[in-house]
Amino acid sequence: MENLKVLDRGFVLVCDCLALSIHEVFLGVLVCLKKHHHEQWISIETLDKIKERKNKKTAINNSRTRAEKVQAQAEYTEANKQVKRSIRTDKKKYVEELATTAEKAAREGNMKQLNDTTKKLAGKYSKPERPVKDKEGKPITEIQQQRNRWVEYFEELLNRLASTNSPDIEAAHTDLPIDINPPTEEEIRMAIWSS
Repeated sequence: MENLKVLDRGFVLVCDCLALSIHEVFLGVLVCLKKHHHEQWISIETLDKIKERKNKKTAINNSRTRAEKVQAQAEYTEANKQVKRSIRTDKKKYVEELATTAEKAAREGNMKQLNDTTKKLAGKYSKPERPVKDKEGKPITEIQQQRNRWVEYFEELLNRLASTNSPDIEAAHTDLPIDINPPTEEEIRMAIWSS
């Protein structure tokens, strides 16, 4: 009987620990989902301005009269300008710091740091190169073979035989009254003055 009580207490402790762990994990996931991730180069002051702008937006939505709404909209517009200005300043400062780091790495011959910094400066979005394929659809790896395939492709594309199906386009019944003589000086003056 004693053993069952000890086992029951142990089981209850394990269940409590498990429940607590699950609760913490789910709470952590929810907190992570709610957090807005921002770029590392955005300063604390800018984040404060962003919060202030968000509060101004809420004030617009909560305003009851038109006058309040106009006033809140004006405040929001000014806050939005300040946020954008601050973000531009932060980004410029960040890029200048990266450029300084890259120059220092180049002077010291630290190629790894130079390459990493250059990648950050260039941005993470790069268009992947699509492989050139032969007529059967197999990728070509040799550069000279790729060039030869491009030559072959454009020769086929541009050197096609003339089409045997000629379109049936009827000739115009009468010529349209279009003046094909060069414009006179008077017509030029009139065109200039009318515009």
